[in-house]
Amino acid sequence: MRYYIIAGEASGDLHGSNLMKGLYHEDPQADIRFWGGEMMDAVYRSNQDGKGLVRDYKEGAVIGFSQIFLHARKFLRRFSDCCADILAWKPDVVILIDYPGFNFRVAQFAHQHGFKVFYYIAPKVWASRESRVRKLKEYVDRLFIVFPFEKAYFDKKGVRYIYRGNPLIDAVDGSPSTALSREAFFRTASLPDAPYVAILAGSRKGEIASMMPVCTAFAEKMLDLPAYAGWHFVIAGAPSRNPEDYAPYLTGRLQERMHVVFGQTYAVIRHARAAVVNSGTASLETCLLGTPQVVAYAGTPFNFNVGKHIIRVDFISLGNLILGRKAFRELLQYYFTPENVLSEVRRLVEDGPYREKMLEDYALIRQELGGAGASAAVAASMTACLRNSDNN
Repeated sequence: MRYYIIAGEASGDLHGSNLMKGLYHEDPQADIRFWGGEMMDAVYRSNQDGKGLVRDYKEGAVIGFSQIFLHARKFLRRFSDCCADILAWKPDVVILIDYPGFNFRVAQFAHQHGFKVFYYIAPKVWASRESRVRKLKEYVDRLFIVFPFEKAYFDKKGVRYIYRGNPLIDAVDGSPSTALSREAFFRTASLPDAPYVAILAGSRKGEIASMMPVCTAFAEKMLDLPAYAGWHFVIAGAPSRNPEDYAPYLTGRLQERMHVVFGQTYAVIRHARAAVVNSGTASLETCLLGTPQVVAYAGTPFNFNVGKHIIRVDFISLGNLILGRKAFRELLQYYFTPENVLSEVRRLVEDGPYREKMLEDYALIRQELGGAGASAAVAASMTACLRNSDNN
């Protein structure tokens, strides 16, 4: 069968790559064409000849309402190119991975032109823009959800779904980066043998521009404390970024104390004493890796004020949402200050009972997400759905 997959972000590339492994296993004759990144491309090249990657996600990722407006022309051109490519290739199914701003439009187009549509990793309609539920019902043949708390929501809304666990467990536990020992990680990353705080500033330029000034000011304050004078800070470089994106923030003594490491994000998180994490998938990865964290978010005043009026959940972090209570602190917008970050990081490092309670909550979060094998199970469900529809 022919599968057309669209992933628009780094997390989509990760989950798309694991899904592709499952599809090739379930359907050895699978022919896959995709929008994604290096991880999906590596899986494709190990299973098929030719060129399956249509467009790299790094070319089009934007964040925030203002950015969408500024990039509207580029967005529409990408959408037009995608639709033309789907029509020309004629897949058996279009599989959309998260990335709702783009993928909802593709879902409508594909449905209207007679293509079967699967949506993998449900758009967060339970958090905002609930009007999109109607589009899920109208344009999507099968919805594949990845969080246990979504089941009750979609049951209530009358949306048919399939739940096979969360693929992030496989991605984290099966990564070579996770398996690196502390000694091997420090050696391969050329890091000094010293305690450090991990910094995950997001994957987009806008996120980095919002996060890094506060993170560098926090690092300066922490280094001023005698107990932390020997500590370092390690930035997990995002796959879509390069060293030049972080260079403007590494000035003064931070040139020696703040390091950027690419390609080993899980090792950066796992071996840190604490982590400052931009809200998103990275926060849930930090839970699974067992590193105490504080989650931070800062956007432009426009984006933040718009978001306040459309987001309906109590927390922005997936781990806190899964538990339905606060497992770790979230510093949002005006509360995301160097002083608040320093206070929370010190508590994560110095307060043993506080740290242990967070790790106990992490264990509950992992338990709620289910066991291993989610990506393979989703692939099996997808191929079964397609075969059953062919037989009807």
